Amino acid sequence: MFFASLLAHEFSHALVGRRIGVDVRSITLFMFGGMAHMENEPPSWRGEFLMAIVGPLTSLVLGLAFLWIAAAVHGPIVFDPDDPGATLATLGPVVSVLLWLGPINILLAVFNLVPGFPLDGGRVLRALLWGATGDQQLATRWASRAGQAFGWVLIATGILMILGWSVPVFGTGFVGGLWLIFIGWFLNAAAVASYRQLLLQHSLGDVPVRRLMQSSVTRVDPQMRVGTLVEELVMPSGQRAFPVEVDGRLAGMVSLRDLQKIQRDAWDRTSVGDIMTPLGGLTMMTPDQSAAEALDILGQRDLNQLPVVSGDVLHGLLRREDIVKWLALHGAPDMAERRAGRLAVVGQHE
Repeated sequence: MFFASLLAHEFSHALVGRRIGVDVRSITLFMFGGMAHMENEPPSWRGEFLMAIVGPLTSLVLGLAFLWIAAAVHGPIVFDPDDPGATLATLGPVVSVLLWLGPINILLAVFNLVPGFPLDGGRVLRALLWGATGDQQLATRWASRAGQAFGWVLIATGILMILGWSVPVFGTGFVGGLWLIFIGWFLNAAAVASYRQLLLQHSLGDVPVRRLMQSSVTRVDPQMRVGTLVEELVMPSGQRAFPVEVDGRLAGMVSLRDLQKIQRDAWDRTSVGDIMTPLGGLTMMTPDQSAAEALDILGQRDLNQLPVVSGDVLHGLLRREDIVKWLALHGAPDMAERRAGRLAVVGQHE
């Protein structure tokens, strides 16, 4: 029931988001919350405000509704302040569950209204700052710093609890303190990541793929032997994936990972067409799509490059390092360095 409540909270974000033009394609639930994955940012501060505030309002309404249903089913419930357990012992399982779901949903609404990005309250704060300043990036930076500050407060509170201090509301203890530290660390990291993501969107959002792609790429025939591919093309060049063409039409891609499909001693008797990823299995971009969208796809699908096509005609390849280079040259060098550091451990896909 609690996860159903979380899902309702996130669905409210998604439904309002779609009404204002934000594409929400998936929802992820965690142990202590959820996340509606937005494909793009809200178009205005008013849209941001509505999309952010509806989640806590949904949780608040659910919490009050559960308490009302519990009272309707059982009748008035009066707790003895000296022995609340005695009152709980007289309740049935349905009423007990409802009495738990009510306060926990209200607590979820209150926690999400904390003005720290990327919590709902932080998004409300960003919307108001955005409306006041007219600058979405500046508003995001301030809201992100508020989120980081709140995360550090939780971490410090958790440390005090571990050291034996009794903190109002949270109490004391190792387990509770460790849990607060974990939540604080998560919020701090999420605030930083959300701000960097916005910077990436601003840096790449208006840049078409055609400006960053590599148009001079070596193409191969599906009849070429794998051994020839390795000796004549893979080893001498820095190209890690090769488009496979038939009569000038893209038929598939062969990459370093595809070489692992067969044993080394079979390379000279196996053709490229036997191991390539066919056209239907490729993730592709068109020349006019945005580089920001390409970066999201590369990250989500753990790919190293994307073929850029119109129909089945190949225009070039867009690689991770092409995007990193653009970021390094156009005002986001710190993010470019972080992205470049990841390239060393990313699998060489497609």
